[in-house]
Formats: sequence, C-alpha cells, structure tokens
Amino acid sequence: MSLLPTGQPLPYLRTPDAARLLGLSARTLEKHRCFGTGPAYRKLGGRVVYAVGDLQSWADQGHRQSTSDPGHGIVHPARRLDEQLSRGGPVRR
Repeated sequence: MSLLPTGQPLPYLRTPDAARLLGLSARTLEKHRCFGTGPAYRKLGGRVVYAVGDLQSWADQGHRQSTSDPGHGIVHPARRLDEQLSRGGPVRR
C-alpha cells in the first residue's frame, strides 16, 4: 500500500491495492463492482478508487462471532444477486 509523504496511508486505493487489503484478487473486486455486491467506489476521471473506510465498512458486514451468529449484514459472493435468487440462495440486504 502506498503512503503519503507524511507516512500516512493514502485515503483512496486503486483496485489492486484495495483487493490486497481485503485479501481478494483484483479480478474478484472488479466482479463485485460489476454486480453491485462490493464496496462503494469512486470514479475519478477514468480511474476507480476505493476509500479505505468504505472497504472496512463492507468487510465489517461479514463480521461474525461464531458459525451460529447470523450477524447484522452479509457480504455477497461476486455474482449477480438475481442469479443467487434463481439458485434458491438467501439474499439478505
């Protein structure tokens, strides 16, 4: 991850760095962006950037204490939500 001259992390990350922060591949993050299942992003000119806080908020939706904990949100797989419905999978928002 790149740093500002002050040593602070950049407030926005490009797709490869954002994916690395989340432990995903850049391609998976791109799929999430296309299907609308991923973190919020911004378009600056032709560049896609992610705010570090948005990445953390999205990842926090998957926070669980145990396998029986339903949690308060869900991180969907990187595929279309209507495809999940046709497979009979749960779609919670």
